[in-house]
Amino acid sequence: MKSFVEYAADSDFSIHNIPFGVAVFNKEFIACCTRIGDQVIDLATLYDLAYFEDIEGLEDNIFEAYTLNEFIELGKPVTNAVRAKIQELLQEGSILSKDEKTIEEAFYDLDQVKMMMPVHIPNYTDFYSSIEHATNVGKMFRDPANALLPNWKHLPVGYHGRASSIVVSGTEINRPKGQMKPADADQPVFGPCKQLDFELEMAFIINKNTEMGESIPTQEAEDAIFGMLVFNDWSARDIQSWEYVPLGPFLAKNFGSSVSPWVVTLEALEPFRTASPKQDPEVLDYLKFEGDKNYDINLEVYIQPENGEHNLISESNYKHMYWNMTQQLAHHTVNGCNVEVGDMYASGTISGSDPKSFGSMLELTWRGQNPIQLSNGEERKFINDNDTVTMKAWAEKDGIRVGFGEVSGKIIPSK
Repeated sequence: MKSFVEYAADSDFSIHNIPFGVAVFNKEFIACCTRIGDQVIDLATLYDLAYFEDIEGLEDNIFEAYTLNEFIELGKPVTNAVRAKIQELLQEGSILSKDEKTIEEAFYDLDQVKMMMPVHIPNYTDFYSSIEHATNVGKMFRDPANALLPNWKHLPVGYHGRASSIVVSGTEINRPKGQMKPADADQPVFGPCKQLDFELEMAFIINKNTEMGESIPTQEAEDAIFGMLVFNDWSARDIQSWEYVPLGPFLAKNFGSSVSPWVVTLEALEPFRTASPKQDPEVLDYLKFEGDKNYDINLEVYIQPENGEHNLISESNYKHMYWNMTQQLAHHTVNGCNVEVGDMYASGTISGSDPKSFGSMLELTWRGQNPIQLSNGEERKFINDNDTVTMKAWAEKDGIRVGFGEVSGKIIPSK
């Protein structure tokens, strides 16, 4: 496929992608949108101009909504048809390519739009599904010879997080405050977190509602997953290490998480499927699956100090995940837990076996023992005030590139 819209060969937003998002256009109106190269396309205008009139099930202009929830709730027969139609319209020689008036009305340069949260998130769950990450943390905080807890290889470990503080890329994050217990202290102290960290993650979004008592088996999970985005699970390590026993993360996590603004569909990621790691011991029947359920998605993390340069500090890949999305959703719902449209499920920190592929400062500096050197001469054990952390994700194979753009967040001092 070749588009009439020109874009760079290394653009995340090729004609093979067709992601979905929500934007403010010219500071005037909000609409659902897609992107190709550096052009953002107002889908509400395309609908009004009858470009989607042949798609069954798309009776109303739901692209005028302030989130994607109504659109993705229509299900894959409709959302896939819309994506395919956009792909067709963007090809060379298409009807749209010759419609200069519509192009002028519906196509916008990046500097004319401001991206918003793409979905309303009713519920958020964070998993812990990278065996390399879990092993590293176990070595640091528990017995190095028995780093994984007994349940880890039998089920996708997870916890319910806070949906209200998930924000779109570019939103500043206040350094959290809370209780910490220094190693040399008898009692906890209160104050701003001193060990603020990022966690490199991906997340998927649900396109259906289920009733309490229903389950989604691995065989049906992909039909319930609309798409994916990049997720930064900000973490206050010193607060976490004091509070997490016996119930797990609380104030160490709920102060903020950051997501990329573009949702990339599973259909766009189809060429990048890859085999999952071998799971040993064999999982229980409800967690078994067939086919390639992992995805070969390249990941990068950068730190930029205030008025400084971007420093590449981690290069990882989503294919390292031990537990895949179908298993995560099957386990989440096997007890009858109901899901809602827009629910977000994060992967947990993504780390590979190479130290350069670790997905958090906790691992990259090994709990601060091996500081990272920045290009301006400064060191980082964890994230400082006024540092900006940026994560990028893309897949590339056989001349096809599909990317997510980036999620970026700046840490500002505690209020």
